[in-house]
Amino acid sequence: MKTGLISVLILISAFAGCGKPWEQAQPLQNKEEVSAPPETVPSADAFKPFYVFQSKGSRENHYVPSGFMPNGNCVEFTDTWQENCQTGGTCLKIVYDVECSRGDQKWAGIYWLNPANNWGTRKGGYDLRGAKKLTFWARGEKGGEQVQEFTVGGISGDYPDTDTAVIGPVILGTQWRQYTIDLRGKDLSYISGGFSWTSSEEVNPESCTFFLDDIRFE
Repeated sequence: MKTGLISVLILISAFAGCGKPWEQAQPLQNKEEVSAPPETVPSADAFKPFYVFQSKGSRENHYVPSGFMPNGNCVEFTDTWQENCQTGGTCLKIVYDVECSRGDQKWAGIYWLNPANNWGTRKGGYDLRGAKKLTFWARGEKGGEQVQEFTVGGISGDYPDTDTAVIGPVILGTQWRQYTIDLRGKDLSYISGGFSWTSSEEVNPESCTFFLDDIRFE
C-alpha cells in the first residue's frame, strides 16, 4: 500500500509546477534569430552635453565645419586659435572679408555638418532628442560685428533635418558672452546640420572678425 501511495505522489509531482510537461522551457533560438531590444531614447534629464566644438582635435567634436557658404571665397577660418579663448586651449577664429564679399555674393557663412560636406545627400547626423538648448560662446574682435543668424538644423535634400531653430541678429561685443538657441518643442530625431552662422556685407560695413567657443547641445 505504501509503495502504491509513493508511486502516485511521484507521478503527481512530475506533472505539477509551471504548466504541462510539453509546455516547459524550450531551447533558445539561434543567436541570429534573437532580435535585440530597440534602443531607448534618453530622457531630457539624462541628456549629457553633446559637443559641436569643444577644442581642436577633441573626441567630443561631433560635427565638421565643412559647409562654407555660398562658396567660401570670402571667409578665413581657424580652429587652432589660442589667444583669449573662453574655455580649453583652442577656440575658433572667423574672418569674414567684407570687401571681398561686396564683389562676390554679398554674404557668407559656415555650417558644421555630419558627415563632412553633407548637404542632405547621404545619411548622417545624430538623434539629439532630450536636448533642450544649444549654447555657445562668442565675441567680436572690435565690437559691433553682426551675425544675422545662428542656426541649428535646417539641412534639406534627400536626408533632411527634422527641424530648425534660429536666433539673430546678434551684435557682438569684445567680451565673451554665452548665447542660447532654444530647442524645446523641436524634433531633434535627425540633425546633420549641427550649427551654422550667416552674415552679410549689408550689416557689416567694415571688417567682421569674431570668435566662437564651447558649442554644445544641453
